[in-house]
Amino acid sequence: MEKRKNLYIALAVAIMSVFTSLQTLASEVNDSAAKPELNGKYIFVPDSLQSDVLRILKGHSKVVDDENKIDSSELVSWRGDTLPMQLKTRNFGRFDRGLSNYLFIPRGHWSFGLTASYGEISTDQLQLMGLLSDIDISGHIFSVKPYIMYFIKNNVSVGLRFGYTSAKGNVDSFKVDIDDDMNFNLHDIMYRNEGYTAAFTLRQYIGIARRGRFGVFNEVELAFSSGNSDFARPYAGELRNTHTTYMDAALNFSPGVCVFIMENVSFNLSFGVFGFSLRNEKQMENGVEVGNRLTSGANFRFNIFNLNFGIAVHI
Repeated sequence: MEKRKNLYIALAVAIMSVFTSLQTLASEVNDSAAKPELNGKYIFVPDSLQSDVLRILKGHSKVVDDENKIDSSELVSWRGDTLPMQLKTRNFGRFDRGLSNYLFIPRGHWSFGLTASYGEISTDQLQLMGLLSDIDISGHIFSVKPYIMYFIKNNVSVGLRFGYTSAKGNVDSFKVDIDDDMNFNLHDIMYRNEGYTAAFTLRQYIGIARRGRFGVFNEVELAFSSGNSDFARPYAGELRNTHTTYMDAALNFSPGVCVFIMENVSFNLSFGVFGFSLRNEKQMENGVEVGNRLTSGANFRFNIFNLNFGIAVHI
């Protein structure tokens, strides 16, 4: 009886083993049919390109998304806060020209910078058709302007600027000989000017690229300056010197370009185009006061001597 029982157990184990083998074989056949063998090569993708490769595999035709299709809700992270990449702008014109103002410099930034300009003119024995001869004119103008700005809004800053300007010109010889009725000779004329300026500035940037490297700006400046100048020339056989002291208030508008050349360092180029000024000056001639005057004016032309190059640090 015991032998018959052991025989039944051995037979059941054999049947179960055969059934398990058949089930495993069927599963392998189904897997091979559902997942055909792939032919190809493996490539290694850097972590920095992983998102771009996945984007292409999902059907995008470009590694970098088309900037003409801007997501107005795109956000960027800065100092633990999220800011919109595209700033809302109001269309003041009749047509929507499709211009976008990208985030260029976020609110809360400090900027320290220095702008400088230099211009020079010089002639030596210039002759023009025999009419103008013995011309010897030289002159230069130099200015340096340190400033500090704080961004009260995205792409909008207010700041203070201080400046020093020095200019000097000499006419050693300027001879004109056209006919007997029109000929003269100017010589030994000198002009010198030195001034100091303090100004309040408001600057608005417009980002022109999503990467935040290039931008243009318009600056409004309310400046107050003071200085003095000397104008010396020969008169009636003696040297006469006119000394002028002045105070000046001006409202200037200056567009410009800003380019980030490093992570927190930018290069700036600006130029004056127009402005309004009010000037009070007092003159003395050879130490004797001769008068004073109050003048005002507006300038609506490009001034080649008002080009300003500068470097700024942003923190």
